[in-house]
Amino acid sequence: MHPFEVTILGCSSATPTSKRNPTAQLVNHAERFFLIDCAEGTQVQLRKFKIKFQRINHIFISHLHGDHYLGLPGLLSSMHLLGRTSDLHIYAKAEIKEIIDINYKYSETHLNFNLIYHPLRYDKSEVIYEDEKLFVKTILLNHRIPCCGFVFSEKENQRTIKKEKIDEYAIPISEINNIKNGSDYVSESGKIILNSELTNPPSATRKYAFCSDTCYDETIIEEIKNVDLLYHEATFMQNMLKRAKATFHSTASQAAEIALKADVEKLIIGHFSARYKDLEPLLNEAKSIFPITVLAEEGEKYSV
Repeated sequence: MHPFEVTILGCSSATPTSKRNPTAQLVNHAERFFLIDCAEGTQVQLRKFKIKFQRINHIFISHLHGDHYLGLPGLLSSMHLLGRTSDLHIYAKAEIKEIIDINYKYSETHLNFNLIYHPLRYDKSEVIYEDEKLFVKTILLNHRIPCCGFVFSEKENQRTIKKEKIDEYAIPISEINNIKNGSDYVSESGKIILNSELTNPPSATRKYAFCSDTCYDETIIEEIKNVDLLYHEATFMQNMLKRAKATFHSTASQAAEIALKADVEKLIIGHFSARYKDLEPLLNEAKSIFPITVLAEEGEKYSV
């Protein structure tokens, strides 16, 4: 089975600390790299964890608070200086183009590659990326400004053909793809060999949901139902619920409640307030409600 994993590049909230960077994550699906958010310091983190950032062709920005996009102009500049020529797709609020343009206007920078902008909608969820293996859909989140999360969903895989059956029934190469797609095979003698005899079932599809800045909001549950891996912000502990509500953020308990009600397999909590030097209390609070919870730790890879 091809890789489907998430690398945490930053797990802090509004401000970086000496040990934690603000939000950024890298999704590797079948050795294709997708960047989610791009806070200050993201390109340094990519280098630190030996990720070849020129392989990133799609960048998803959840919202236009600085701790989620301020690293983008610098990353694009480095890509340019290092000789990138291939297109780069950016999925974000439409105003991201103005932000990028004004950064380069006064430095008279002209990138050697095309930026292709895909403005996000904030009135309904929609599929914003699709290829032969994967599609990405937005999640509408409840934050102080327009904000989206993202669900990365694998498409159903083909069935795998049993190699011994190819020889047994002298199946020509021209028929292999039809059989993988579910067709029965008719031999030269006219005998019908059922697809179930010729193939193994496809591997199960996997899903990753990224829920960026949001207050507790059960309307997202249907969008993330049964995902294999959920990232949900947990800026505060429950004893700071009033502060969480005022800033449109969530507590560790609330993140766990969402994971429990959405029946997900595993929860990652992150976007920690800089006030917390020790993160174990947040983890313990979440695990008391949803035991299969882990902390977002920078440099760690989490399999979907």
